[in-house]
Amino acid sequence: MKTEVVEKKTDKTPMKKTISYIVLLLLVFLSAIMVVFQVFEYRHDYRELSSFMRERDDLNAEWGRLLIEQQTFGATAQIGTRAVTQLRMYSPPAAQTVVISLPMTPEDKK
Repeated sequence: MKTEVVEKKTDKTPMKKTISYIVLLLLVFLSAIMVVFQVFEYRHDYRELSSFMRERDDLNAEWGRLLIEQQTFGATAQIGTRAVTQLRMYSPPAAQTVVISLPMTPEDKK
């Protein structure tokens, strides 16, 4: 009787090994697929980050141009204010304004 019990135990051992190998093989394939998926996600996120950084750089450049434009318009008002206050310049009234017309040349008539 003891030999029969030993034979039954040895019959189950190769089956358990086969099942464990199959499970381990499936786990290895699953982990490989997950690695591929993670690399894909990383590349997608990096591409998106790069596009956001390009957009940020473009917006910063536009912001700089707008600041320069604002300073230019501010300088014009400042020049007018200084001309009136420091140099006492003013716009002459209509009575003091003289309009000079140049004679028309034949080229201007065309």
